[in-house]
Amino acid sequence: MFSISRSTKQEKDMAPHLFPWCLLQLLLLLSISSAQAQVNITLGSSLTPQGPNTSWLSPSGDFAFGFLKPEGNSFYLLGVWFNKIPDQTVVWYAKSNSDGLDTPVQVSSSSVLQLTKEGLLSLRDQSGNEVWSPRVPSADYATMLDTGDFMLVGADGTPTWETFDVPADTILPTQVLPLGQDKVVRSRLLTTDYSDGRFLLAVQSDGNLVMYPVAENSTFRYTAYWASNTVGNGSQLVFNETGRVYFALKNGTQINITSAEVYSKSDFFQLARLDSDGVFRQYVYPKSSNTRSQWSLQWKAVSSIPQNICRSVLVKVGSGACGFNSYCTFDGTKNQTTCMCPEQYKFFDEERKYKGCRPDFVPQSCDLDEVAASAQFEMTPIDNVDWPQSDYEQYSPIDETECRRLCVVDCFCATAVFDANSQTCYKKKLPLSNGNMADNVQRTVLIKVPRSNTSESQLRISSNKWKKDRKYWILGSSLFFGSSVLVNILLISILLFGTYCGISIHSKKKIQSSQSSGSSLLALKIFTLNELEKATDGFREVLGSGASGTVYKGQLQDEHATSIAVKKLEKLQQETEKEFMVEVQTIGQTFHKNLVRLLGFCNEGTDRLLVYEFMPNGSLDGFLFSDAQPHWSLRVQVALGVARGLLYLHEECSKQIIHCDIKPQNILLDDNFMAKIADFGLAKLLRANQTQTNTGIRGTRGYVAPEWFKNIGITSKVDVYSFGVILLELVCCRKNVELEIADEERTILTYWANDCYRSGRIDLLVDGDEEANFNIKKAERFVAVALWCLQEEPTMRPTMLKVTQMLDGAVQIPMPPDPSSFISSLP
Repeated sequence: MFSISRSTKQEKDMAPHLFPWCLLQLLLLLSISSAQAQVNITLGSSLTPQGPNTSWLSPSGDFAFGFLKPEGNSFYLLGVWFNKIPDQTVVWYAKSNSDGLDTPVQVSSSSVLQLTKEGLLSLRDQSGNEVWSPRVPSADYATMLDTGDFMLVGADGTPTWETFDVPADTILPTQVLPLGQDKVVRSRLLTTDYSDGRFLLAVQSDGNLVMYPVAENSTFRYTAYWASNTVGNGSQLVFNETGRVYFALKNGTQINITSAEVYSKSDFFQLARLDSDGVFRQYVYPKSSNTRSQWSLQWKAVSSIPQNICRSVLVKVGSGACGFNSYCTFDGTKNQTTCMCPEQYKFFDEERKYKGCRPDFVPQSCDLDEVAASAQFEMTPIDNVDWPQSDYEQYSPIDETECRRLCVVDCFCATAVFDANSQTCYKKKLPLSNGNMADNVQRTVLIKVPRSNTSESQLRISSNKWKKDRKYWILGSSLFFGSSVLVNILLISILLFGTYCGISIHSKKKIQSSQSSGSSLLALKIFTLNELEKATDGFREVLGSGASGTVYKGQLQDEHATSIAVKKLEKLQQETEKEFMVEVQTIGQTFHKNLVRLLGFCNEGTDRLLVYEFMPNGSLDGFLFSDAQPHWSLRVQVALGVARGLLYLHEECSKQIIHCDIKPQNILLDDNFMAKIADFGLAKLLRANQTQTNTGIRGTRGYVAPEWFKNIGITSKVDVYSFGVILLELVCCRKNVELEIADEERTILTYWANDCYRSGRIDLLVDGDEEANFNIKKAERFVAVALWCLQEEPTMRPTMLKVTQMLDGAVQIPMPPDPSSFISSLP
C-alpha cells in the first residue's frame, strides 16, 4: 500500500527530531523569499468575474488567483488554477462554512473581490453583502507565488493567511500539511461539482495519516479505508520539489504516499489530488512542447493510493466506494475507477453515479406465493462481483439450487451468495453496499431479476398469452394413456385379480348416515343441471375430452363471476346415488394447495357432473412439451408441488387416496403456475378398465407401474412409480417415449436416464439447457430420486414422504439399484 524509504547516510546522521522542523523552516524561507521577489498586490486592489481584472498571476504566469467559470456552470468560483494549461486545472477554491458544512463559494458576474485598504480580503455580492473572507489579521499586501500558493502577508513579511493552509482537494510541490492541525483534504463530489465529496484525507493530531469515506452533505466519517498506521509517530505530509509525496515521521523515516519517482519542477507541472472516487493520485503535466505532443496535452496519473479503491473501502454504514446497489470496478492499467449497475438495474442519475442504482423493474410483491414468485423471478449470476455486507440470513449446509430457490421465494431477498467451499448460502436485501468487481471473488453471486420478456418467456410466464394462443385440458383429457396391443392383457389382468384403485382404501366401509347429511358436505355446493347449463352456456366451450368424460368451461353467476371447469362424467359404474355421494364427499374433503379443488357436483337422474376450480394455465403436458422450454427453477417447483400433493393423498388426508393415473395431463397449473393434481379419486367412479393404461414392453412404455401386469395387489407405490417418470420428464424437458429420435438408445427416457446416471453423464440429459447445467448437482439428485421411484419391486420404492425429503435435500440419497428390467415379467 505504501513504502518506507530511509534517508541518505548524511540524513541519517542528522538528529531525527530536528529533521522535520528544519525542513519546514527551509520551505517557509523559500516561500517568503519568493514572495518578496514578487510584485506585491497592493491594498485597495480588486477583481471582478467580468472585466479587465479577473485574476492575479504569479510572476511566471504558471498560476492565477481569481474568478473562473467552471465549464457548463452559470456561476463563478474564487480559486487558484494552472494558468498555462488549456483546461486551467483548479487546485484550490474558496469555501464557506454553513451549519458546520463547507460549501464552495459560488458567485455571480456582479461580485467583487477586494483587498481592502484595511488589509482584509473580502468577497461581496452585487448587493454589497460579504459572502466570504479569511477572517485573519490585517495584511500589508497579497501575492500569488509560482508555487501555486496565494498569500496575505503582514508587515513583518510573514504570512497571515495562505491557500496552502486551507487545502481543498489538491496539494502542490512545496506544500506541507503539518501535524496537530487536523489538516483535511476533501474530494469534490464530481469533477464538475466542487461541493464537498464523499472522501477525505486527514493529517490527524494523533500522528496518523488517514483516508475516510464521508457521508454526503455531512462531516460524518465512516470506517477508514487507508491509514499510515503511525499513531504517535507521524509528523507531517510533504510534497517536495522533486515530486515526492511522503509522510514524515518524527524519527526521520519517510513513508512514500504516492510515488518515489523524481519529476523536475522545471519540466513538469505537478499536483496530488484526492479525486472524487476516493483515490489520492499524483499527476504530472509536461511543460515542454515536445513532451506535450506525446502526452496529448493531458495530466497523467503516475501513482495512487490506495492501489484499488474498490477493494479498500468496506464500511458497515454507508454505500462504500460506489453508491448503493452498484459495484466498483478498477482498471489498474488506466488507474481508473468506474461504478456499474447490475443487470436490470439503472443509475438514479447517470451523471451523479454516486447516488447508486435502483431496480429497473417492479420489485417482488410479498403477496406472491412460492410458485408465483418462481414464475415471475429468477436468479441470474454476475461474474466476479460481490457485496460483502447486507447479509440478513445464512444457510449451511446447502446446495446452489436450493440457495437460488430460497431467495426467489423470499420477497425481501434481492441477492443470494453461494459459497461452494463451505456450502453456505447468504441472503442479502436492498440496499446493497460495498459492491466491487475483482478477479479474486470466488463465491457465486446471484441477482434476482424478472424473467425474460421474450415471446418464448411469455409463453412460460404470461397466462394471458396462454389463453390467447391455445385451449387447455383443464381437468385432463382422459384417464387413458392411449391404446396399445396390451389393452386386452390389462383388462384381463384387472378382472382376474380384482385390482382397482379406490378413492379410499377404507371406502368399502359403510358411511354413517350422519356423514351423508352432516356438515362435511356443506363445503361442496350441490348444483342443478339447469345452473350448470347456464354457467357453461349450454355446455358450449369444450376444454378437453377423454374416456372419463368431457370438460367444459363455465362461469358462475356469483358476485365474483367465478370461472369453473365442469366435468361431465360418462360410462359410470352402476352405483347407487348413495355410493356416488360417498365418493364425491371423500374428494370434497381433500384440501391441499397442490390438489385441484372440487367446488361442487350435480346428481340429477343419470347425469353426474363435477365442478372444479378453473386452471388457466392448462396441463403440465402442454406446458412442458411445447416449443418453449420452461425455466429450470419452475420445473423444480412443479416437481416439488406434485410430490407434496401425492404425499398428502397417501399419508396426510383423512382417508388414503391412491390416484392410479399420475401423468402430465393430470397435473394442472393455476394462474401462478402452481402444480395441482387433478382427477384424484375418480377411479372408483369409473369402470375398472378406465383406470388402466396401455403400454408396450420396451419401446412404448408410459407411466404404468410393472405390478399392473402381475398377480399382486395395487398400493400407493404405483403413484410413486408414475411420479418417477414425470420427474425425469421435468429434468430432461422431454416425453418418456419419443419414437422419432434417431438415437435408439435415447428413445425410452427411463432407460437412457439410467444409463447416463450409471456412466456419470447427467450433462447429456440436460444438453442445451443452460439453467439445468448450471444446477447439475441438483439435476443429478433428481435423477437419482427418479431411479429409486422406478424400481420394479414396489417395496423398494420410497414412500412419497421419503421422496419429498430426498428432493428437498433433507436426507442423503444412496445409490439406487439398477432398474434394468422395469416390466421384464410382462407376458
